Amino acid sequence: MKAIDMHAHFGPFDRGPGGLLDRLMSGDIEVIRRRAAAADIRLTVVSAIHALMPYGGDAFRGNEDAVKVSEAHSDIRFWAVLDPRVRESYDQVRTLLDHADCVGIKIHPQQHMYEIRDYGDEVFAFAAEREALVMTHSGHAGSFPEDFTPFVNRYPKATLILAHLGNSTDENPIRQVHALKCAQHGNVYVDTSSKMSMNSGLIEWAVGEVGADRLLFGTDSPLYFSPCQKARIAYAEMEETAKRAILYENAVRLLRAGDV
Repeated sequence: MKAIDMHAHFGPFDRGPGGLLDRLMSGDIEVIRRRAAAADIRLTVVSAIHALMPYGGDAFRGNEDAVKVSEAHSDIRFWAVLDPRVRESYDQVRTLLDHADCVGIKIHPQQHMYEIRDYGDEVFAFAAEREALVMTHSGHAGSFPEDFTPFVNRYPKATLILAHLGNSTDENPIRQVHALKCAQHGNVYVDTSSKMSMNSGLIEWAVGEVGADRLLFGTDSPLYFSPCQKARIAYAEMEETAKRAILYENAVRLLRAGDV
């Protein structure tokens, strides 16, 4: 069953002090592509890990590297990482949105150390102007899924993907689905790129709550092993039509990717 991975990364996972876990969660673009190919993941959308970490990241350098890997590989697309704390970041992202391999804007309030309530209006006004997709980390204070709801309701021409189904620092697994339900314009999706998605029943529950058409396959590769993330959906206890929608069809519709 073919798939499109809407949420992956590449590069060193570097939280500062180093260690075995960080090394195991790292991987260059060839690692990402090899694992994707083994799982029949036809297209992978990445952002550079060093655009986000060590804390604060370097969005400019990360975006430049993402352009390079996408231009070198036909199975790679990229998110343009926006750091709204830095005014020049908007200029870079504005240019990158015109690149054929760029699918939209990536934000990460936790790693870039801000709260979305402080920057949401300018981020979503910027995205709405371009009718852009926005992918965001969600599940930490300052970036809980419900924190984004006022902005997606205020700017219906922007489309938001809340990453990490079930992820929440207070172990409340319903937050992403609840935020999706509160969106007034049908402009919110949730991706499965979370270790929480491996929990029995979570993906099936989400499909029962909001339907398969609002869920997108994501792996957070190389942090997690992408074939396992794919298998969790391929063998989920739900209809084959729902599996195909999550793994492939919803992404094709959002990306206007045609058959890949």
